[in-house]
Amino acid sequence: MPEAEPAPGPEAYRRPALILGVAQTLAWSVTYYLPAIVAPAVIADLGASPAMVYGAFSMALLLSGLAAPRVGREIERRGGRPVLLASAFVLAAGLALLGALPGLWGWFVGWMVLGIGMAMGLYEAAFATLGVLFGRGARRPITLVTLLAGFASTLGWPLSAWLVPWLGWRATCFLYAGLLLVTLIPLYLQVPRAGAAMLATTTTGDASVLPAGWVRRSLVLMGLFFTLRAVISATLSVHLIGLLGGLGLGVAAAVGIAMMQGPAQVGGRLLEATLGRAAHPLNAARFGGALLPLGALLLLAGPAAALPFVLLYGASNGILTVSRGTLPLALFGPRGYPVLMGKLALPILIAQAAAPAATAPVVAALPALTVFALAGVLGCLAVLCLVPLRAAPPGAAD
Repeated sequence: MPEAEPAPGPEAYRRPALILGVAQTLAWSVTYYLPAIVAPAVIADLGASPAMVYGAFSMALLLSGLAAPRVGREIERRGGRPVLLASAFVLAAGLALLGALPGLWGWFVGWMVLGIGMAMGLYEAAFATLGVLFGRGARRPITLVTLLAGFASTLGWPLSAWLVPWLGWRATCFLYAGLLLVTLIPLYLQVPRAGAAMLATTTTGDASVLPAGWVRRSLVLMGLFFTLRAVISATLSVHLIGLLGGLGLGVAAAVGIAMMQGPAQVGGRLLEATLGRAAHPLNAARFGGALLPLGALLLLAGPAAALPFVLLYGASNGILTVSRGTLPLALFGPRGYPVLMGKLALPILIAQAAAPAATAPVVAALPALTVFALAGVLGCLAVLCLVPLRAAPPGAAD
């Protein structure tokens, strides 16, 4: 089994990681987590159907996935700082368009721009930036970024819930656009520039060339793993409270238990940052992936296991958020890492966009326990994709 990679010293990565962590928290709070609070007000104001209003967000995720490979190539060519700086303007423009343009078509146009901005400025771009700056030593800064950004919903949802009744949803979008400009630009200006040596590392990488056949197989397996997990998380993010109610829990209990998913995600990231530091990212991903099937199995004991399930599921998501950045770097090295992150983001974001609507008939037709069991089975299949993965044998033949 491959050994863990040595990490850079704290003095090397702490400042860039803190900068990106704060920036990611703000960016996620006012973009990805915006519809949960703002969409009901938009539906009432525009007289639009919920499917159309939420469909604009799904379209944004789809566009983000389609744009991600191009963003990765730009980060590899120019470094992350200019791309992240541009993302601040694009995200702010998208939010301003949401507030300014009339009707449902304006809501869709705003989310089209936001979809491009999210590809340029959310996790994959931040991870790729750290990969360019620190190479194989980017694991710890990636973990720190996800720890800070794990509080994005904790910040974004209450803030939007307070602002929308006071200012209205359009003025809230304008306010968020201004907030991103005055905060993200100064933060991203402090991100270190990627010098020629750093950029050369991402294009030339290690001296040895990885076997092409091993690379293809590993990419397919890793892509399947993260895509299957995206299907599960996107489905449960929409239906979790209803499914918990289907187990026999009351509304208050279902909501209270579902809320524990957020702290559990942060707990999973803390676990990866502490006890998981000595483990290879591949082993950490296998462990994180196994927590979901274990939680689904516990549900056979009855509704009392709902809380352990949510805690295990949340911790699993938290660990795998880190793994999305660290596992490709550990297996393939810094050579082409930004481009690889963009390619991996494409199927993941498409799955996130399509899964809630595609799985809704299944969720509606089956008992809740059966749906959770199916999630556990998909989780097992995902983990099985990681079993054959190994570090590339140096100099091995194709």
